[in-house]
Amino acid sequence: MKICLLSFVTIFASLSFAETKKITVTGNDTMQFDLKSFEVKSGEKVELTFKNIGKIPKIAMGHNLVVLKKGISAIAFGQKALGAGANATNALPDSVKGDVIAATKLLGPAESETISFTAPEPGDYEYVCTFPGHFAMMRGVMNVK
Repeated sequence: MKICLLSFVTIFASLSFAETKKITVTGNDTMQFDLKSFEVKSGEKVELTFKNIGKIPKIAMGHNLVVLKKGISAIAFGQKALGAGANATNALPDSVKGDVIAATKLLGPAESETISFTAPEPGDYEYVCTFPGHFAMMRGVMNVK
């Protein structure tokens, strides 16, 4: 009984006090993410804050950050989203969300959003802005160790 209780306490303590990896990424009016890559550990809780630091109105230069599932190319996904009807008010159509781990909403100047998710299995996971045309330049990689 003591061993079971000790095991339970140890597991509970590791779950309760697990650190959350906090990452901040910004996007600007030149269609660039400031971080082209970041690293997290598999199974780690991730709080990803995305900030649009640009000045151009959202209708013309909105940004989002979409973390894609393993093996999904940011360029191919951007084209798929565009073909599915991505536009200046809905840059992430429902029909393409099956390829997404997590995503922010479309943000205008000085707006930010934090998304939370658990880092998946090890590998490289691309992230992208799906505002029409931005996927060509606004891309990065989440490296999961």
